[in-house]
Amino acid sequence: MSLVNSLSLVLAPPHPAGRPFIYGGAAVALVGGLIFGAWLFWLGAAFTAFCLYFFRDPKRVHPPVRDLVLAPADGKVVLVGPAIPPVELEMGAAPRWRVAIFLSVMDVHVNRSPVQGRISRISYRPGKFLDASVDKASEENERNALRFDLPDGRQLGCVQIAGLIARRIVCNVNEGDQLLAGERFGLIRFGSRTDVYLPEGVKPTVLVGQTMIGGETILADLAVPLGVALGGTV
Repeated sequence: MSLVNSLSLVLAPPHPAGRPFIYGGAAVALVGGLIFGAWLFWLGAAFTAFCLYFFRDPKRVHPPVRDLVLAPADGKVVLVGPAIPPVELEMGAAPRWRVAIFLSVMDVHVNRSPVQGRISRISYRPGKFLDASVDKASEENERNALRFDLPDGRQLGCVQIAGLIARRIVCNVNEGDQLLAGERFGLIRFGSRTDVYLPEGVKPTVLVGQTMIGGETILADLAVPLGVALGGTV
């Protein structure tokens, strides 16, 4: 990555969800510093700087091809394999390919639509705050699940999962909304994970350990023959 690109990533404007934290930190730095001294000023300034970095919302260039599944978040792929979608998505009990992306506190936390389609279901479930990189976080952690209906009738699931220190899942869309691939739909504050359940017959093109760029990295190609068996060749 070039120096210009690195600076544009670090200095990207913050997501609106981060503004209360940024303004609060700045208020502590200014008002608290005047009343209680320099130590509170620097504490508030450090918190404000961290929030400016954490909530950064850089622009992304989406691939021009429509029949692709894009990474819904920045981070590292921690799981790739067959899994049954969360029951609240009503996508059936048959396993389908799942790609799980873990977001550290250093990653951009804005979530983006992995496909072009209509949001036909949104379901929030409270839960635990386990380490989001482990498999059982999919079942036990607080989560918000979205089901996308593709133009050809197939379905895709995308699940926002809270992490060890995450305490707030933000979803800015509603059932019935039409989204383009790469369009913002929410974020998770302070560490998290995002799972994608691919349409039946679609296999991922990424591996565990790969670094994802939300809205840019290609997870899968939708232009495959329908009815391909899970685990079969494409």
